[in-house]
Amino acid sequence: MHFISTAVLLSLPLSSLAVHQTRSFGQQHRRAAHKARDTTTSNSTYVLEDLYQGQSFFNSSLWTFFDDTDPTAGLVNYQSSADAQSKGLAYVQDDGTTVLKVDNTTSLTSGQYRDSVRIGSVKSYNGGLFIASFYAMPWGCATWPAFWTVGPNWPDQGEIDIIEGVNLNTHNQLTLHSGSGSACTIESSFSSLISANSTIGNLQCASSDTSNTGCTYIDNDPRSYGQGFNAQGGGVYAMDWNSDAIKMWFFPRSDIPSDIINKTPNPSSWGNPAALFSNTGCDISSHFSEHTITINTDVCGGWTESSFSGSGCSGTCADTVADPSNFDNAQWQIEYVAVYQS
Repeated sequence: MHFISTAVLLSLPLSSLAVHQTRSFGQQHRRAAHKARDTTTSNSTYVLEDLYQGQSFFNSSLWTFFDDTDPTAGLVNYQSSADAQSKGLAYVQDDGTTVLKVDNTTSLTSGQYRDSVRIGSVKSYNGGLFIASFYAMPWGCATWPAFWTVGPNWPDQGEIDIIEGVNLNTHNQLTLHSGSGSACTIESSFSSLISANSTIGNLQCASSDTSNTGCTYIDNDPRSYGQGFNAQGGGVYAMDWNSDAIKMWFFPRSDIPSDIINKTPNPSSWGNPAALFSNTGCDISSHFSEHTITINTDVCGGWTESSFSGSGCSGTCADTVADPSNFDNAQWQIEYVAVYQS
């Protein structure tokens, strides 16, 4: 997502449990087997700091609900915490799965805005190992889901897009957005290093209101995004952020490393990442700071509309928004989001 933040959020510790509304949905995703890939874990230096999971997920000390006008000009009404939960757009199921969804019951006229959810963590981070397990993600024409981190002064404090795509895309896009100060780029030599996992797109990370492509990798695995991701029970995304580099990995549900499952993550055992942004091409510490975690699903908006027909969608984005059945697959099903520090 390309976002300009206007508020600095306070940092709070991991909250105690709170009880929230539950519903039954998406049993097929939770039945997916947790088959671990054997990894070496003895060298892990990471300690779990924050775990966002289960019935405490929507505790107000952990997340804020963004309900202002969409910065990317989408046809979306982001809901407050109370409205999202009362409308059944944000809830925790009995098994602990957190659901964030787009309204898929209300018929609209073309051009009307559809209700959706965008949450941001109260706590901010200056690095760490971020691991998130999703059973399902939103997909479909007119959708623009993203899982990302962002600083309060966009783009100067940066943005890291861990999951992002639009419409009927089948491959995840991993992106950095930086300010225009010192150079921040992907080194083209990385292409051969990670060619088995992903393809380099744009090399320049500097972003602004008028030029916000950022520097990108496209994951080669068709299970990394959308329908393909959901069909195999989802998976895990990991982002390791320190002063030397920002690295990102994707693991399908059947191939999650055992050290991640055991909460002793050791990125050095995971092989080459899907995305690598090195300090040799970008001064990580000067471009990325005070990031909050964000999960949202936009509806239409810039990228969605510009690639609408090219990604296999017919008609117009506005017409698609009017029909609620187009959003039956537009929901996040979250097992957990974890943040580790060394």
